[in-house]
Amino acid sequence: MLYGALEAGGTKMICAVGNESGQILDQVSIKTSTPEETMPEVIRYFRARLDAEAEDDRISALGVACFGPVDVRKHAKTYGNILYTPKIPWRNYPMVKTLKEALNDIPVGFDTDVNGSLLGEVTWGCAKGLTDAVYFTIGTGIGMGAMSGGNLVHGMLHPEAGHIAMSVVPGDSYAGHCPSHGACFEGMASGPAIQARWGKPAKELADNPEVWELEAKYIAQAMTAVTYMLSPQKIILGGGVMEQSQLFPLVRKYVLEYINNYIDTKELRNISSYITPAALNGNQGIMGALKLAEMAAAE
Repeated sequence: MLYGALEAGGTKMICAVGNESGQILDQVSIKTSTPEETMPEVIRYFRARLDAEAEDDRISALGVACFGPVDVRKHAKTYGNILYTPKIPWRNYPMVKTLKEALNDIPVGFDTDVNGSLLGEVTWGCAKGLTDAVYFTIGTGIGMGAMSGGNLVHGMLHPEAGHIAMSVVPGDSYAGHCPSHGACFEGMASGPAIQARWGKPAKELADNPEVWELEAKYIAQAMTAVTYMLSPQKIILGGGVMEQSQLFPLVRKYVLEYINNYIDTKELRNISSYITPAALNGNQGIMGALKLAEMAAAE
């Protein structure tokens, strides 16, 4: 059985067709501009897969892992909408309604982009078989997807752990990049925060250990907090900032320092397996969208 998958990002929309094994059979990338420009191309791609001549080539459901904030409350009037995003043309855009209307009311699974990435890793990647895990993307923004007891966490809306408060590291005079909170996790540790603080993008600062010591301390604060709050079996770190692989040993070191032996588990004793990079080579989001489609078809 074939499924459609849409990883709806702020800079590009990845459209794909795959199967229940997570195998991606076809994939295209469409620039994210405005809904009026972008969505007709997205719809055209999936419409062709819905109307394929051979039945075995047709998609039976669509999964969407979407930038946000989004409304994932299935019984809400605004379910499937992009909400108060900084990407102004997309504010209040009815993503699910638009796709269903254009695609013959096909079943559509819908969640946040980070929950999609986590779902991909739990289904086929480094968290396979686990019931409690979190996925952070640390890049232009910071977001977290969470699974607890085998279920993706939504609650009153969905987690926004990129905006938890930070204790400013002594000696750091930067006020924070977030317009809403200043010195929150995203405000202090996102890619734009790194560039604003140091005057260069992260990739041009790879050889400056001072940058990554400070970055690791902020990331470790957040990972310590989520360890206390959600008690995940694994923490997965992705996004452009985490392409600086020197961050992983530093983050692990500071997490253990901050926890200070208060928690003693086999996971923390093997921290290199507890705090890890994603394992699906950048495909975790689109593979998670495939799984969302499979789940929607089963409903």
